Amino acid sequence: MLPRRAFAGLLLPVATREAQFVMLERQDCPFCRRWHREVGARAWNASDLGLRAPLRLVDVARGLPVDLATLLDTRIVPSFILLADGAELGRFLGFNGALLFWQQAEMLLRRL
Repeated sequence: MLPRRAFAGLLLPVATREAQFVMLERQDCPFCRRWHREVGARAWNASDLGLRAPLRLVDVARGLPVDLATLLDTRIVPSFILLADGAELGRFLGFNGALLFWQQAEMLLRRL
């Protein structure tokens, strides 16, 4: 028989990953502005995907925050990067409309 503490641990997910969905952007990027008009942070954070990986907006013109300094290829904007426990799980580049964005984001978040 398992001790009570060991049994309780079996009911929880094996690993809980802290995820975030990072958008690398610039103010002068027309595709970034289009993303904000057609999707936007409010819609993302209210979605099922946003509940699993909250959005973090990063203006690359201001430099990367210290905790993102190890990200590679940060010149292309917009870039959408899925992080879990600080590690990159995947990304997609550009914005070509809301429908394609939601499809790409859903495929990316399946990696969690």
